[in-house]
Amino acid sequence: MRRPRCMAALAGLLIVSASPTLAQQDGGLVGLHQLGRSGNKICMVDHFHSGSSAGKDTRKQAEIAAISDWAGFTGWEYGSHWGHWALAESKSMSCQQAGGWSCTVEARPCRQGTPGRSRR
Repeated sequence: MRRPRCMAALAGLLIVSASPTLAQQDGGLVGLHQLGRSGNKICMVDHFHSGSSAGKDTRKQAEIAAISDWAGFTGWEYGSHWGHWALAESKSMSCQQAGGWSCTVEARPCRQGTPGRSRR
């Protein structure tokens, strides 16, 4: 009895996955997440994105690559104005060297807010 419900959910997921323009629209999939104000920014309240890098010659290169990975995917999923590491909140970074430098970053996406207005 569960199969039709599971199939419908899978079909919906495939439609979203197969529609890159849906995710790339200005605002993208932002509506799936609770938003809140943080100073002059609008931020996702409890949703984090991550980025990573590996095999870099220096720690600095690994940091830049991980941040670029975070920004690229976040901007693709929610719109370019959400993909700015400098605006992100709750940032963390972890790096290690083992045959090359690798880093992992995590942060809540934010965008510039209009004073007195919030999306949601």
